Amino acid sequence: MDNSKIKGILLVLGIGLVVLVMSKYITFVNLILLGLFTGIILGNFLTIPKSYNDGISYSSAKMLELSIIFLAFSINMANIAKLGWGSLLIIFVIIFAVLLLTLGMARYFNCPRSVGWLVGFGTAICGSSAIAALAPSIKENKEDIGVAISVVNLYGFLGMVALPAILMYLGWDEKAMSMILGGSLHAVGNVAGAGYAISDAVGEGALTIKLARVALLGPALVFFNYFINPEPGKGVWKFFTLPWYVWGFILISVLVSLVRMPGEILKYASETGKILLTFAMIAIGIKVKIKDLIVSGQKGLMFGLVIFILQLIILFTLTKLFL
Repeated sequence: MDNSKIKGILLVLGIGLVVLVMSKYITFVNLILLGLFTGIILGNFLTIPKSYNDGISYSSAKMLELSIIFLAFSINMANIAKLGWGSLLIIFVIIFAVLLLTLGMARYFNCPRSVGWLVGFGTAICGSSAIAALAPSIKENKEDIGVAISVVNLYGFLGMVALPAILMYLGWDEKAMSMILGGSLHAVGNVAGAGYAISDAVGEGALTIKLARVALLGPALVFFNYFINPEPGKGVWKFFTLPWYVWGFILISVLVSLVRMPGEILKYASETGKILLTFAMIAIGIKVKIKDLIVSGQKGLMFGLVIFILQLIILFTLTKLFL
């Protein structure tokens, strides 16, 4: 490793350790967002020497990639297969419908395209982790990652609070409730919070549906990259040359599905993934300027709201018709 990067990496790791301690006492915001906000505050109110920049950028890129590897330990294809073809088809349709809407709307919504792409991809798949997976493919402003993660976490929280009340008012059965929650909410934590607030059965069903969305991360990346990074003269098969971390995600998810692993290993892998993503968010936050965040954030908030509402409309319709 280039020695010029070491100072920046050590800075990110040091701040990360402080954030991990802070998270024990600051419980009203999740660890990943706490890391992002801490980075933004430090980057805007402290003068960090330019000699740290290479290491900070390296930390954000590599830790984002590594966090995706650890996400795969939560995927078990055998459990997902038990959902049945009807549920799996709805999940497939809703994901690719949201991706297509994102591609169409980001262009005409007066939203910075990288913000729109990241918000839409995070809404379609699994919030912050999906944004982290797409981020290395975005060739525009990397600081937009912070905006996108803030937006999807906001709407994920609001959905977690509002959707259980709406579904109970409608009187839908547990299977339908599980589909709505697992098929729409942004992060696994949002799904668990909303599902178990209704019942254990809805919580378990919603989480299984959510993990089916996460399992489609690889195909969704191939699909989305084909449109956002067009290369004239290159065949469609070029876009199946996936980044190493996506191949790692696929291979580990297959391994976990075929080999029974101790629960402790799966738990520690999941926690490691969250910590790595938190460190990456700190590095990204340091480079985010608040004045740019306000401009991009306003447009990102409106775009995120519209794409989330459209996702819910499609999902409610498909669930009512086919479940």
